[in-house]
Amino acid sequence: MQQGYQRKRRRPVAEINVVPYIDVMLVLLIIFMVTAPIVTQGVKVDLPQGEAEALPADSKPPVVASIDADGDYYLDVGGSGSKETLDLEEVAVRVGAIIQLEPERPVVVKADRHIPYEKVIQLMVSLQGAGVPSVGLMTDSPEE
Repeated sequence: MQQGYQRKRRRPVAEINVVPYIDVMLVLLIIFMVTAPIVTQGVKVDLPQGEAEALPADSKPPVVASIDADGDYYLDVGGSGSKETLDLEEVAVRVGAIIQLEPERPVVVKADRHIPYEKVIQLMVSLQGAGVPSVGLMTDSPEE
């Protein structure tokens, strides 16, 4: 053996290689970013738990878009009680014009209980397309 020459003993490296974990996290982030908009599509509706609260007394009279039992559309602006039958596009155009003039005016949907859900959703989607920020649902008081 040579004198003065000592062999250095290397210690094992106790580190975790995190690069593969970062790659996996980035792939998951991309997947969630792509799927999140797909999952959240739809009409936003806040359903009441029991009894619905009435509109505040100091608010303007609501614009009421109605659907009767035959599936005909009507529009009541400020309690006028109009009985003129409209098609879906006319309702959207008229409500859009009202909302442009008075953006704080509430809009509610009043539909017969026997109307298919699809008709109500079509009305709500067309109102949303006309620029209505939120749509309420009109209900009757529960019978006791």
